[in-house]
Amino acid sequence: MKTLLGRRTRLLAATTATAGLVLVVAGCSSNGGGSGGATVKGVHLVKAGQLTTCTHLPYPPFQSEINGKVQGFDVSLIDLVAKNLGVKQQIVDTPFENFKTGAFLNSGQCDLAAAGMTITPERKKNVDFSDPYFEATQAVLVGRNSGINSLADVKAKGEKLGAQAQTTGEDYVKGKGYDPISFDSSDAVLNGLRTGQVQAVVIDYPVVQGWLKDKANADKFKVVDNLKTGEQYGFTVKKGNTALREAIDKALKEAKADGTYKKIYEQWIGPYNASVASPAAS
Repeated sequence: MKTLLGRRTRLLAATTATAGLVLVVAGCSSNGGGSGGATVKGVHLVKAGQLTTCTHLPYPPFQSEINGKVQGFDVSLIDLVAKNLGVKQQIVDTPFENFKTGAFLNSGQCDLAAAGMTITPERKKNVDFSDPYFEATQAVLVGRNSGINSLADVKAKGEKLGAQAQTTGEDYVKGKGYDPISFDSSDAVLNGLRTGQVQAVVIDYPVVQGWLKDKANADKFKVVDNLKTGEQYGFTVKKGNTALREAIDKALKEAKADGTYKKIYEQWIGPYNASVASPAAS
């Protein structure tokens, strides 16, 4: 998965439920949370009364601003974690490349990162991942009248390929010998295809699913390849923040057991696919 550099950071409140009365005790966490903020149910929070989430907008259907609120699949899942802690989720829009280094987690700007981020050995060196919550593939999207019928056709026909910078999709096609044109965000990738800057794009399939729900897009564009790259998405916390990581895993496990995950999946992704929705833990 999926950098937007030089973008002004915005703090946006996500829609969430508040659960009961919670005892909030100021102090430090022994699980890597750092100083300041507050500790709730053994989980250190960088700001009292809220679970602060770093994300990168827009990335529908995982997170995007809809009617003035940040909503999406990731947002709804992290709302469950916030509800269990008895706090509200607050979302900070940040450049994606910082997610790979854990910079905003280490600086205490955010408690966790949720951005449709693929679990990789390289990223594990800098952050701790939750259990995987989604298995993604990469789609090759082209114009219906392009004459392109596969990723191989892009190279054979000498056409331009687009991908989002700093993503596993971009890494994948570079590893296959392609030289893609890089775009800052998933929206920019799709706009590049729409405006003819490129004739094909490689992008996370769930993003394409959502985009093609618009009939105007579906009439003009189609998926010609689905690349199984073995990608699993995970939420990240600061290295050593065991308490928060375990709180996330607990919320995910409960949601899958009681049907809440399936409901959220169908709301944001589409028809439920158990093999994608419940990948084995890494």
